[in-house]
Amino acid sequence: MTMKLLPIEYATRNLGRSPSRLILTVFGSSLVVLLIMIAAGFMVGMDATLNVSGSDKNIMLLGAGSLESVERSEVKMESSGIVSSSIKGYKTKAGVEGVSPEVHIQMPIDIQGEDRLLLIRGVEPEAFLVHDRVEVEHGSLPRAGHNELLLGSLATRTLGYGKPEDSLGKTILLDNDSYVITGVMIAGGGIIEGEIWAPLSDLLVTTQRDTLSCIVVAIDEKSGGSRSQLDGFVASRVDLELAAISEREYYAALAEFYKPIQIMVVMTCLMIAIGGLLGGFNSTYAAFASRVREVGTLQTLGYKRSAITFSLIQESILTASTGAIIASIIALVALDGYTIRFSMGTFKLLMTTEIVSLGIASGLALGVIGAIAPAIRCLRLPIPESLRASE
Repeated sequence: MTMKLLPIEYATRNLGRSPSRLILTVFGSSLVVLLIMIAAGFMVGMDATLNVSGSDKNIMLLGAGSLESVERSEVKMESSGIVSSSIKGYKTKAGVEGVSPEVHIQMPIDIQGEDRLLLIRGVEPEAFLVHDRVEVEHGSLPRAGHNELLLGSLATRTLGYGKPEDSLGKTILLDNDSYVITGVMIAGGGIIEGEIWAPLSDLLVTTQRDTLSCIVVAIDEKSGGSRSQLDGFVASRVDLELAAISEREYYAALAEFYKPIQIMVVMTCLMIAIGGLLGGFNSTYAAFASRVREVGTLQTLGYKRSAITFSLIQESILTASTGAIIASIIALVALDGYTIRFSMGTFKLLMTTEIVSLGIASGLALGVIGAIAPAIRCLRLPIPESLRASE
């Protein structure tokens, strides 16, 4: 014999009994689900940016003892020419070898009187051969000697431009030197999109620096290039005080370095979510606990406790899923692609299909879990006591 269930209309009508309580419950569910999605989007966005950055074919030559941070690294200026002439097997194009001397430095950018900290990379034309994912999307390349800049597409958002192309022709200050933005670049979603590129010679003058941060070498195995050659060169030229690491290894180590920050963000979101969750449970408990007499009446009409429990869970799921849908809409409309700055650049919050699915599933789980305790409270009393209970 099949169990007699309460119609779904019964659950939906009960939602309108107390509009204020319904709004608070939906708001609590939305907050919990939104925080869960933000935490997931933070982790996915940072990992995606770091994972697509760098290449196994590119080897970074850093100052010995500075493998964990290219910004603290110092490499002698003449090292670039020595590396270029001592080893063969570099990636080449039109006679240009894939050896890129670079300066990486965090500097405050003065834009309309407001300082914003960004990573600036001083490069020479060889950098576009080495970092072959970089493409100029808008404008043109900066010219050496003219104080011109190339902005990453995410860096334009950090500087407050609504559209990347809005930045073209604008002037910003680097250490009191005026620079003009001539182009916007993309890099396949990598960390470079959050950087600013300047001609190496101009940046050296502005920063009054006489050392490089690193030399990035693009090896070509077809031409006889290999990582072992560079390792051998570094070991033999101890006077240059260099250390070699592949770009992929460097960014993987960077991702590990930022794991504690990711965990801290996730834990913070979860603690706030738990607070909202407990508030939602309390509201649901109060709503259900006041209906003890109603539940007793339903039992006298022949509805089994399992059927009544199922109806209460339906109510809770409808409320929680409504909150989850609202949270998902907010996440997709307002937070997907939202830029977050960190010490190595900028990355985007990503609200993927999987994260949206996680949000909806979290809402459904909240609905089921939040209804269990109140349902037990309503159904544990014998029918005579339930009928005598006050509303």
